[in-house]
Amino acid sequence: MPATTVLVTGGSGFIGSWCVLAALGAGYDVRTTVRDLGKGDALRSQLHAAAEFDDRRLTVVRADLGLDAGWAEAVDGCDAVLHVASPTLRSATLSETEMVDTAREGVLRVLRAARDGGVRRVVLTSASGAVVYGHPPQSEPFTEADWTDVTADIPPYQRSKTLAERAAWDFVRTEAPDLELVTIQPTGVLGPMLGNDDPPSLRTVRNMLDGTMPACPPFGTGWVDVRDVADLHLRAVLDPAAAGERFIATSGRSLRMVEVSRILRERLGARASKAPTREMPVFAARLLSIVTPQLRTLRPQLGLDLASTGAKAERVLGWRPRPVADSIEDTATSILEHRAASGSAPTAPARG
Repeated sequence: MPATTVLVTGGSGFIGSWCVLAALGAGYDVRTTVRDLGKGDALRSQLHAAAEFDDRRLTVVRADLGLDAGWAEAVDGCDAVLHVASPTLRSATLSETEMVDTAREGVLRVLRAARDGGVRRVVLTSASGAVVYGHPPQSEPFTEADWTDVTADIPPYQRSKTLAERAAWDFVRTEAPDLELVTIQPTGVLGPMLGNDDPPSLRTVRNMLDGTMPACPPFGTGWVDVRDVADLHLRAVLDPAAAGERFIATSGRSLRMVEVSRILRERLGARASKAPTREMPVFAARLLSIVTPQLRTLRPQLGLDLASTGAKAERVLGWRPRPVADSIEDTATSILEHRAASGSAPTAPARG
């Protein structure tokens, strides 16, 4: 039976806000959680600026991943949950242990509430960081059969996403066998901004446009549009074939950072004239990572191509992501529009 009421956790975040819009656009009633109800009015304004919808179909409630309060009420009456919220690299005050514990315990808190509330299916936003890290270099793209090796030298965020997803699968297997779980592993997420949320992938494009990145770090990874990530979440809610499966969300082949920068220059012309044109040598990047915080977080992937494939999502769920070059252009356009508007929500690009 199709879902009629969907809970989206972390509705004020970059992926979460687009998941809210996608669910509303598909005709569902949507309940979304925020840690601070003061964000509710701003979220509504941002969503209404991007799309038309009946405001009565959206409810904003307070629930924090670190607290039990609010989750039973949040899931009450919901057919499905899109669990998008998670501590991120922007949580600068979190230690690695705190980030891991918050992500894992937050996932379990939501799953317990979903089980106890009779929710049919939970779609968990994991990350390609739970797939591609800690492996020797390989020629073939990573697939959903691969798992990041948490015993290797990997960044805290990727460790937290891996352990949280592992905990989710363990919980469903041992404590909630009737709850259907699906996990989504997005690669680097691009696309237009709805508000002030500033995920690391968009910050990378912003740094290229600003000229604060004189040379590109030497690595490659997959990229995907946030609107396509939201679409994949909805497909995972509805399709019976999705139950019990992992799905990588990535568009086309892996791109090195310098290729992203070159696409910016090709698509935006003078507006991207400061984007770097060369790639930093691997040895130089590793030396600079000792003293440069931004490069330090990238150290485990320097010199690597963390390619993965979204073929399973395309084959099983009929998912069709847009070309990554379009997403790069839309990302940059949105950043520039957002800056010109001095912090107000930009109009989403026409390419929907």
